[in-house]
Amino acid sequence: MVGFKATDVPPTATVKFLGAGTAACIADLITFPLDTAKVRLQIQGERQGPVQAAASAQYRGVLGTILTMVRTEGPRSLYKGLVAGLQRQMSFASIRIGLYDSVKQFYTKGSEHAGIGSHLLAGSTTGALAVAVAQPTDVVKVRFQAHAQAGGGRRYQSTTEAYKTIAREEGFRGLWKGTSPNVARNAVVNCAELVTYDLIKDTLLKANLMTGSCPPFSDWVPGTW
Repeated sequence: MVGFKATDVPPTATVKFLGAGTAACIADLITFPLDTAKVRLQIQGERQGPVQAAASAQYRGVLGTILTMVRTEGPRSLYKGLVAGLQRQMSFASIRIGLYDSVKQFYTKGSEHAGIGSHLLAGSTTGALAVAVAQPTDVVKVRFQAHAQAGGGRRYQSTTEAYKTIAREEGFRGLWKGTSPNVARNAVVNCAELVTYDLIKDTLLKANLMTGSCPPFSDWVPGTW
């Protein structure tokens, strides 16, 4: 763009889309064992009564769950469903975060002064749309994470087979199980995260607290301040 330095050119929607997805994938690689432990703790005792579940609890606490899985199923069990997890982040975060600015500009028709209503509408839209698109990847990810392989075989041999098996045995709608509550949750989460960030950032910029007007390093010489 003529008249702009390389650092002044605003990123395109494509750059934001890919950047958000890539960053989310990196975060998922680091935190995936914690997510797996969360799923195991959530489903523990699902088919038992409260007394039996408390007495026979296999997993106790996050660290205890991770150590138990490593001991009984091997270290790789902590990353079961990782492929589907990365697919989810690449689609989910790319839409939820990467398209937020573009959707906000659509609602405000490019106006520089967007009201809080436009922010909330954009956050709700991208949050809900992200879930609608990425829900099948979330379903498959959780199925892999929830399946304890110790003492039994693998239900799905690959991520692709998992998609096909769920669609064949449970119908195409089976890939979108839990979509409604997930849409509601992520619409709220997206508003709470992105809209709050956006409003705080705008406030700081208007108060000239983030103008980027720091003098160059060569001017920081004793006696010249």
